[in-house]
Amino acid sequence: MPPAALSVHLAIGQAYAWSVFKPPLESALGLTGTQSALPFQLGIVMLGLSAAFGGTLVERNGPRWAMFVSMTCFSSGFLLSALGVFTRQYWLVVLGYGFVGGIGLGIGYISPVSTLIKWFPDRPGMATGIAIMGFGGGALIASPWSAQMLATFGPTTTGIATTFLVHGVVYAVFMSMGVLLVRVPPDGWAPKGWTPAAARARPLITTADVSARNAIRTPQFYCLWVVLCCNVTAGIGILEKAAPMITDFFAGTPAAVAAGAAAGFVALLSLANMAGRFVWSSTSDLIGRKNMYRVYLGVGALLYLAIALAGDSSKPLFILCAMGILSFYGGGFATVPAYLKDLFGTYQVGAIHGRLLTAWSTAGVLGPLIVNAIADAQKADGRSGPDLYTTSLFIMIGLLAVGFVANELIRPVHDKHHERPARALEEGQNA
Repeated sequence: MPPAALSVHLAIGQAYAWSVFKPPLESALGLTGTQSALPFQLGIVMLGLSAAFGGTLVERNGPRWAMFVSMTCFSSGFLLSALGVFTRQYWLVVLGYGFVGGIGLGIGYISPVSTLIKWFPDRPGMATGIAIMGFGGGALIASPWSAQMLATFGPTTTGIATTFLVHGVVYAVFMSMGVLLVRVPPDGWAPKGWTPAAARARPLITTADVSARNAIRTPQFYCLWVVLCCNVTAGIGILEKAAPMITDFFAGTPAAVAAGAAAGFVALLSLANMAGRFVWSSTSDLIGRKNMYRVYLGVGALLYLAIALAGDSSKPLFILCAMGILSFYGGGFATVPAYLKDLFGTYQVGAIHGRLLTAWSTAGVLGPLIVNAIADAQKADGRSGPDLYTTSLFIMIGLLAVGFVANELIRPVHDKHHERPARALEEGQNA
């Protein structure tokens, strides 16, 4: 099951390598930084919306159907984008990569999550970390691969279009492996020697189930929505503009960063993003989800503060702090399905997860908009280097503080929202 999930998530994780395409698109089509971010922003918006509206369909039709839909939409998005760049119709790139491809992102993202939780009920954090690790690691493959193709085909409209075309075909073949491999466990399956009673001693872990309809009526859902939105906004702002950001930060210093090194920085962030999804979500099985989010939000704010105060004085510090932030960003995604399972049970957890991902849609607009708009405005005022991003960094610190407070407000879900009372569930298990 993990290879099936990874074949989809490693493909759709290409979204995190979008910053590699920003400079050539801006040069070839005469776009601003804000305009070149539109396909990525719309893609993240559609990820959240398609996951929210398609979550119930995924639960009903199963992971194989979901992976096939994801493969079709994601690959078609690249093909439409290739046509758009070749004909110099940028709206087709936005429509293809952002709208159509974004639907593939959302359906593909949630397709294996509930299935893996059912296969690994004893370690849900590790299970979701395995799958979602692939989404974070997608750019580790896509970033150098895309950079090499752009270097080979050229950063012209024809070269960019050819690169998009190759992406669409190759990803369709790669994702088809997940469609063929995925399976749902039989009813009542559990690892040898494990029972649901083993989880009762852990705080915030329920032994009852909550439907998706009831989950969105609870304060816990909205507190977790704020937590996810703030954590994602803080991370995605850096990730979307990673390549030009490190170039701008150290421009005019002895530590200036070339385009190839900037692409390597994107790959390095992808590695941190990927590792964080597995390491931190697995750690949450030991210390609890709430404590894990305290680390993501609290330590993340301190890392942002370190970047803001250090400026362009230390490239290693900048890289290490950015890697830490991206590891927390990825870990937050991988931990949240297990957090939902703890709060609402396994019943319709995929549908609840889909609805929660609307927080990602919001963050997908806010993060890049904050960073790009402020950087463009500062550049227009004649500023350069770290001054382009200082204001954005302090805004991210504030958002992480808001998320920290929201996490502290999360409590166990009241019995009135349970689909079945915990006592009845225990009696059924004993029987």
